[in-house]
Amino acid sequence: MTASKESRTADAPAAGRAMSRKAAASGWIGSALEYYDWFIYAQAAALVFPRIFFPEGNATIAVLASLGTYAVGYIARPIGAAVLGHWGDRKGRKNVLVLAMFLMGVSTFVVALLPTYGQVGIIAPILLTLVRLVQGFAVAGELSGASAMIIEHAPHGRRGFLASFALHGTVAGQILGAAIFLPMSMLLSDEAFTSWGWRIPFVLSAVVVLAGFLIRRRVEETKTFEEQQETGPEAHKVPLVEAFRENWREIVRAVCMTLVNVIGVTVSVFGGAYATQSGYGVGMSTTVYLWIQIAANVAGMFVVPVFGHLSDRFGRRPIMIGGGLVAGLLCYPYLWAVSTNNVPLTFVLAVLSWGVAYQSWNATFACFFQELFPAARRVTGFALAQNIGLAIVAFLPTIFTLVAPPGSSNVPLTIGTLCLAITVVASIATWKSPETYRIPLDRLGSPDAKPLSREAYEELRAAGK
Repeated sequence: MTASKESRTADAPAAGRAMSRKAAASGWIGSALEYYDWFIYAQAAALVFPRIFFPEGNATIAVLASLGTYAVGYIARPIGAAVLGHWGDRKGRKNVLVLAMFLMGVSTFVVALLPTYGQVGIIAPILLTLVRLVQGFAVAGELSGASAMIIEHAPHGRRGFLASFALHGTVAGQILGAAIFLPMSMLLSDEAFTSWGWRIPFVLSAVVVLAGFLIRRRVEETKTFEEQQETGPEAHKVPLVEAFRENWREIVRAVCMTLVNVIGVTVSVFGGAYATQSGYGVGMSTTVYLWIQIAANVAGMFVVPVFGHLSDRFGRRPIMIGGGLVAGLLCYPYLWAVSTNNVPLTFVLAVLSWGVAYQSWNATFACFFQELFPAARRVTGFALAQNIGLAIVAFLPTIFTLVAPPGSSNVPLTIGTLCLAITVVASIATWKSPETYRIPLDRLGSPDAKPLSREAYEELRAAGK
């Protein structure tokens, strides 16, 4: 072997580690930027849209309609998952991430330009719904593409930790989405905030498109994808068809696992409406509730990488099951604290339920879902399962409002019981899925894949291969 070949061989592990870090950083930044767009809509749907995009006179109808436009974005997500998942499995992980970012940034910017109900009547909520559909289509390809790129660049034994950075980015996006509303609600009068102040966060999404493009164009396509395209036996098959034919069990289980996201919509969407809309009579201020969400997500930023690391040591399933069940149980006291307008207790319980317990599930699921599918249909399988599950979850705030409408006296008990039941279903689905953390990358998704022995796994993990 020549000196130059020896040098290249010696540099290969270092180059691989550098690319894995770059992929994780790209996943973090891209997810933060794109989910900033997604979550500012959620904030506005709970706090502002009921008053400006729908007719006055009935608080229940206004809240239902506004939360319905939030949910309708999730209707488009399974469609986006099919289209963008195919794109990611056939055109590349990198390409689908750039496309998703562009669509999300443009559609979010358009929200800032929409007229209100008072200006154009029924046309206003129709336009709002159409833009939300585009948002839903675009975001369906974000996390599936980002986490696929990360795990395919990651060294063995580090997939969970590195993939958690994509979810860390979504938490950062939520913080930014809530924080950007704070100066508006604190410094502006209520009239100014509802007339033009709420538009500023949406205008800023124009920066997202440029920043995301500059970041993501620097990450190389994964070798797993390139090898699959060149030599894989499924290179010319349709990922969507093959996913439903070969992996329908994994898709069903992953859809059920995704229902744990009920915790997020309970705290951030339904909880926001419950706490701040006059029909419920709680009377918590918009500013206070935004600070509650920020506090919960700041806690999440600290614990997400920790849980990702723990999933590499002890497995994906115990982390996900434990976190989901604890978060479901905590919905009871959390909603009770909101109902009594007990701000300090609401802060503490939001941090414990959403900021810690739920984040243990959130930190782990992306890697786990990717590991359930083979490379040829990895983005498609993940995207379909996640977005079908999220489409179900998205309608839960509307359902919650129907079963516990403004004026109801049993909101904590009713909604808390529903949340716990849903997390139990998700936990059963997780338990029924195979543990994946000790299976090598090239064997993931294979029906006869065997995990490495504990000793072999720890040896590869220590070597960083």
